[in-house]
Amino acid sequence: MNTGFRSVCCFGDSVMKGIVVDKENSPVDGIKYKISDMGFAARCRRTLGIEVENFARFGGMVTHGMKFVNRYADRIKSADFVLFDYGGNDCDYNWAEISRSPEDVHLPNVPVELFSEKYRELIETVKAMGARPVLLSLPVLDPERYFRFLSRGLNGDNILKWLHGSVLNIDRWHERYNMEVMRLGVLTRTPVIDITSVFLERRNYFDYLCEDGIHPNEAGHKLIEEAIVSYLRREKMIA
Repeated sequence: MNTGFRSVCCFGDSVMKGIVVDKENSPVDGIKYKISDMGFAARCRRTLGIEVENFARFGGMVTHGMKFVNRYADRIKSADFVLFDYGGNDCDYNWAEISRSPEDVHLPNVPVELFSEKYRELIETVKAMGARPVLLSLPVLDPERYFRFLSRGLNGDNILKWLHGSVLNIDRWHERYNMEVMRLGVLTRTPVIDITSVFLERRNYFDYLCEDGIHPNEAGHKLIEEAIVSYLRREKMIA
């Protein structure tokens, strides 16, 4: 495929890394993860025939991003563009603390104001290096499945109480961070590839998520790959 570019650097979280549930080796009462060679970054590497350097980390948050951007500055400067995928862990909470003290005030891992500030710093730093940043929107989640996953071994009733009786509140704050990514794209004039809609357009997008309700499965990663390739075609970056 004629892409017009040669290399991409990727920074982000476990979705970018290609983490999926390892069904064959997961215990009966738990979940084990693995890095899939069918993750969307690996798929794009094969489909586009380009070098993809994936520096994403399991548990990665935007507050970790600058450390890795500075560490791999030489790679960034020689890349055609830099792909960022942050937000999923940033908007999450310490569920053990909520389980213990549902009446207290609890903040996300990275409050949205700080998330926006640090993400903007990453974008501006990469641009100053002469590279082109591209953001990914957040993939969807299944709040009911995720609630069952996050509350294992904890007081689920207390967590539900803090959620005001509805697991759908998990989805609402997740979407708040997704909106912030879109807003940052506009404010900084940075392209945002919409990988959210490709899930929502499916009749039952839950089929494209792992058992934990937050990680896309390999079929979900294929949807993300298709969204990225479609964007590159639309922008005439590939033939």
